[in-house]
Amino acid sequence: MKLTLPPLIDNGNSVPLSVSVESPMSEADHVKAIHVLTEKNPLPDVVGVVLGPRAGRASFATRVRLADTQTVTAIAQMSDGSFWSDAAEVVVTLSACLEEGLI
Repeated sequence: MKLTLPPLIDNGNSVPLSVSVESPMSEADHVKAIHVLTEKNPLPDVVGVVLGPRAGRASFATRVRLADTQTVTAIAQMSDGSFWSDAAEVVVTLSACLEEGLI
């Protein structure tokens, strides 16, 4: 499993992020879901993706908002009931998600 995002971000309002999991994506062995969590955002569950064997590959890319310098964690739920994870530390110089009235 690989979580990829820049180690240093000037603006936390739009942070590129990608997650990929090496899996055959067969009926017997596939990724069921991938969740990305943050430790300092007001809403820590940033994104969740549900997958199945017909997805072909277990990967996605998106942009997220990060409130502050923090660790971002990705967790993959496998079809055999196991969970895989990867984490990355991100330094954010201009924070996002902290404006009044958004939550």
